[in-house]
This record gives sequence, C-alpha cells and structure tokens, in this order.
Amino acid sequence: MRDAAPVSTPPRVLPPNDPRQYDDLAGEWWRPDGAFAMLHWLARARAAMVPPASRPGALLVDLGCGAGLLAPHLAGKGYRHVGVDLTRSALDQAAAHGVTVVNADATAVPLVDGCADVVSAGEVLEHVPQWRRVVAEACRLLRPGGLLVLDTLNDTVLARLVAVEISERLPTVPRGIHDPRLFVDARELVAECARHGVGLRLRGIRPELPGTLSWLFRRMRGRIVGRPVGTDGSREPRIVPTRSTAVLYQGCGRRSG
Repeated sequence: MRDAAPVSTPPRVLPPNDPRQYDDLAGEWWRPDGAFAMLHWLARARAAMVPPASRPGALLVDLGCGAGLLAPHLAGKGYRHVGVDLTRSALDQAAAHGVTVVNADATAVPLVDGCADVVSAGEVLEHVPQWRRVVAEACRLLRPGGLLVLDTLNDTVLARLVAVEISERLPTVPRGIHDPRLFVDARELVAECARHGVGLRLRGIRPELPGTLSWLFRRMRGRIVGRPVGTDGSREPRIVPTRSTAVLYQGCGRRSG
C-alpha cells in the first residue's frame, strides 16, 4: 500500500487589516525588497521631522512601532526609543534593533502622562478602529512643548483608489493590509489634535515617481536573476512633499503648555 500524498495547507485568508497578517509577514520587515519596503521609505521621511534631542534622557514613544523601522533613522539624535505595538513577533525584531519595547494597544499605553519629548504615530491611525483614542493617548504622553509626528491615509475616494485598488496590486504593499473604512479624514485629525492641545500642521507626501519605478524594475529584475534589491548599492526611493493631502499625508505639531 502506497503512502498517502502529503496534504498541503493553503495559506490562510484573513479579513482586511487583520493584525494576524503581521505575524504571517514577520520575515518581511527588514527585507529591502520585501512587502514592507515602503514603510522603510516612510520611516526615513518621518524621522526627518524629528529634531535632535534638546535634553539628556529625552524619550521618543513610537506608537505602532512594528519591527522598529524608525530606529536606524533616529541614531545619533539622542533619544531613548520606546516602541509600542500589539504584535509580539514584530516587537522581538524591534528589540534586536535597540528599541525598548512595550507590548500594548496604542489606545491604552502603560506610560505616564507627559513622559515623552516626541511621539511618533506612523502608519498606525489608518489601522485602528478608534483612531481618536490613539490621538488622545499620543497627546497625553507628550510633555508640554513635546512634538507629535505622524503620517496616515486620508479618507477620500482617491486614497481608496490609490492605496487599495492600485497599490495593493503592486509589490510595495501587502494585499489586504488596509481597510479603507478606517482611513482618517485630514480635517478631523487636525481638529482632534487641537482638542488635546496640539496644533497639527499637515502636508501631502508621496513616493518619488522615478525612484519608485526604478525600484520596481530592480525588484522584478532581482526576481529573475536572484539578486535582492539593495545589494547593488542603489538607494531606496524617497518620500517627497506634494501639494495635495488627498491620499497620504504627514503631520507635526507641538503640545501647548
């Protein structure tokens, strides 16, 4: 009697924005040509808004820190980097990159009021059912004069088209990573931050087109010749300002007091 053929387990299909996706994609965080490549580009752009620490022992709290992609871009700025995330597999990688990790929900962070010189909320607001609670926590954590930096997707038809219908068909964004019902209206975000004493200024951003097209070409060529993107000395695409906040936008502002 012949042995039965092994039964392969099909990959699980998860609802859009399901947090379990990040465990399934745990090996992608630090691959320059991986599913989270664009998060590296955004982390560099977000870190550029963070000035050097103004005092010894300054604290930066990174909400939704993932695997700590912000860490290399903060090196030398003088902050203690504390990362908050729900995904344990991501936090293990963040810790390996020098981040002090906290396994917690961004709507209920177990840190004291006014502890942070900077709070970063990058690519997290569009992934939570109650983004206003995350904003409230971010503002609570800031000391008077502290800086909030963030980036997120706007709640517009154009954002849904670009970020879901188009981008999730490209190798720069994992399929099903977004739920467009959670996208964050820019005007509402400014008003919510103001309610908590932070005057938020916004600007639209996007990946530079020539660099992104070049990256996609190198990625496809790498699949053919077996050489990952980034091993040939080429740089990653840059995130650049744009006039419109209709799709992707950055925000920064200081807490009053």
